[in-house]
Amino acid sequence: MRFPNAHIFMGLLTLACRQPDRQSSIEPTVRATAGEGAMGDRKPPSPAQEAPRTACIVPMPNQPLPQASVATSCPPASEPPVTLVQGQIKFDDAPGRPIIQVELARSDETRKRGLMYRTKLGSEAGMLFSWDDDATRTFWMHNTCIPLDMLFIAKDGTISGVVEQVPVLNDEPRGIPCPVAHVLEVNAGWVRGHHVSPGQHLTISVP
Repeated sequence: MRFPNAHIFMGLLTLACRQPDRQSSIEPTVRATAGEGAMGDRKPPSPAQEAPRTACIVPMPNQPLPQASVATSCPPASEPPVTLVQGQIKFDDAPGRPIIQVELARSDETRKRGLMYRTKLGSEAGMLFSWDDDATRTFWMHNTCIPLDMLFIAKDGTISGVVEQVPVLNDEPRGIPCPVAHVLEVNAGWVRGHHVSPGQHLTISVP
């Protein structure tokens, strides 16, 4: 879920991203796509070309991290769960183009609660946190009992980075040094299991 005081922790996040034993330590790369020359000189795209798009990409480690464990016990919920609007995500560039169903956390209240207090999540399900703009986002696992993979997604649908195997009941802020408009939480191991990786594109379908 969304860390409530992300701006306070951005300095910590920046330092954490440079530690060699952290999966976010890989420096992001800026990838130029259609319409940009090798030396950065932009050429006007032809009508048949896609509009230019540049994405900040943080590669995943080559080797998977150890499987994170489910919590042996979960704190009781302080208030009843809220029923969220459902959406769908299609991973256009992954083999087989997998599709998952997502709950949409689009308000401060629902983003703060996230997947807290839950003890299970469907194998092809997740929660999508969304904002109107791209910005650096920081998440934690406060009162979260399911180990997760977190996908950080730019507004144009590019996966900018993934934080894998995030341990349960952990208040350490986590993120990537790229601006994004969405963060998708799925079961830990789902990303590698479906051959999803940073730089791929996905399509979000919401009401």
